[in-house]
Amino acid sequence: QVQLVESGGGLVQAGDSLRLSCAASGRPFSAYGMAWFRQAPGKEREFVAAISRLSDSTRYADSVKGRFTISRDSTKNTVLLQMSSLKPEDTAVYYCAADQQPYRLRPQPGEYEYWGQGTQVTVSS
Repeated sequence: QVQLVESGGGLVQAGDSLRLSCAASGRPFSAYGMAWFRQAPGKEREFVAAISRLSDSTRYADSVKGRFTISRDSTKNTVLLQMSSLKPEDTAVYYCAADQQPYRLRPQPGEYEYWGQGTQVTVSS
């Protein structure tokens, strides 16, 4: 299995940028498809972005397309989420997730076997 630890969250103003990082340990990182999800208070967990094991495929939620970029560095066993032009509606706890099927890029949380503990992102207006 794999262990995931997110970092990089914080309080920013609308229009700012922020980069989240997810460090993976355990089973070889390259075996997994990786994704970011987020969950705002009182709402269901929602898909943000996903990337395949060799970074040759990505998928984004419409709400973040053009503003967020997902990437992975297999030499450092990390997956990144670069967020720009942040909006108050981006406020949520952001979670990193790993899928044992490395090319599915599914948007459903139930398709991912491993999760981090989350990092809070708050965007003020």
